[in-house]
Amino acid sequence: MDQEFSSVLLENAVTALSRLPGVGRKTALRFALHLLRRDQSEAIAIADAIADMRRGIKYCSVCHNISETEVCPICASPRRHKDTVCVVESVRDVMIVENTRQYSGLYHVLGGLISPIDGIGPDMLQIDSLVRRVAAGGVHEVILATGATVEADTTNFYIYRLLQRNAPDVKVTQIARGVSVGNELEYTDEATLARSLAGRIPFEL
Repeated sequence: MDQEFSSVLLENAVTALSRLPGVGRKTALRFALHLLRRDQSEAIAIADAIADMRRGIKYCSVCHNISETEVCPICASPRRHKDTVCVVESVRDVMIVENTRQYSGLYHVLGGLISPIDGIGPDMLQIDSLVRRVAAGGVHEVILATGATVEADTTNFYIYRLLQRNAPDVKVTQIARGVSVGNELEYTDEATLARSLAGRIPFEL
């Protein structure tokens, strides 16, 4: 049975909060009531921070990581090894790999994985831009770091075949299977991920 609200404004806030991933109506109501109990300035500060984030953050024109500039700080850094590109599913995965402090190359964020059952095809991801980037030259190794799921394997295979055709001299590797089968990178601890990166192996069909 739907929750009855005594205020349309409260109901609207709950509806908005419940759109967040993992937040149901009950949790959204708890958040909304918490904000009502706090000083008004606290709720406004949260709203302003979210609005500023949404307005100010864009996607890097090179790697598609989040950035406040046209090119993200990682791509622009002279200290990064620009001949190595680590391919990940999401922006969150960039953060996870960076937290290992074991990788000093660049990234390419796909924005998802190929999943026919969910209606996600290659053309909906940043795969073509990856191939163009690598084919343009300067990249010696592409590391496929997309986890160990069926969708990740499908995506890796698709990328590998395209790179073979368009940049045959580029080395393609994948992170070692220290990442449990069926796991996304997000649920892999940093120590295991660091070992998987260090022990990466040539990609094999």
